[in-house]
Amino acid sequence: MGLRFKDDYYRDLRKKYAEKRDLFLKGLDDIGLRRTVPQGAYYVLLDISEFGYASGLEFCKALAQKVGVGAVPSSSFFREPLNNLVRLHFAKKNETLYEALNRPEGIRTVMLGR
Repeated sequence: MGLRFKDDYYRDLRKKYAEKRDLFLKGLDDIGLRRTVPQGAYYVLLDISEFGYASGLEFCKALAQKVGVGAVPSSSFFREPLNNLVRLHFAKKNETLYEALNRPEGIRTVMLGR
């Protein structure tokens, strides 16, 4: 089915996700978080080394409980034990991205305060 869509559908889709990516990356930069730049995926890997958690899973649980933002530990996707990365998905409504980036508690403050 998807192969029958016209080229403009894919151009618009690529533009839409590039805008979401850029919005999300700018928001993470404004917070001062280290992250990757996706080369085609709709998620960012966030480096959580500075927060002092033993694992990405522990960090993700705390992020959900304290900030209300969901993330997935990178250990779910890699064979190597990468406990310093978590995956944040940005294929969401812009309002959802803004809300996640602007939580009143502040991701950096809450996660460093533990």
